[in-house]
Amino acid sequence: MAMTKSGLIAELAARARHIHKRDVELVVNTVFDAMTAALRRGERIELRGFGTFQVRQREARVGRNPKSGASVRIPARRTAFFKVGKMLRELVEQGAERPDGEDEL
Repeated sequence: MAMTKSGLIAELAARARHIHKRDVELVVNTVFDAMTAALRRGERIELRGFGTFQVRQREARVGRNPKSGASVRIPARRTAFFKVGKMLRELVEQGAERPDGEDEL
């Protein structure tokens, strides 16, 4: 099972029945676009209780082609990194749902 963007939109629309699904989709896309733009600028995104997103620089290195065993030069690159927050980590450890049946996040 995986939560997709369309699944997230559907879940939010079901929880907020007074908001049209197209408006929920607009909000989700706007949030993701803002996060993407911030990461492209090298900014850190901190969502308290959920986690942090940041860009890390991966140095160039030599890897191996698993099929042939030949050495392959892997260039340096920037990559997005997520570190889970304390509250989310604890919720995942104890199970996805709260005792009242509602998801915490």
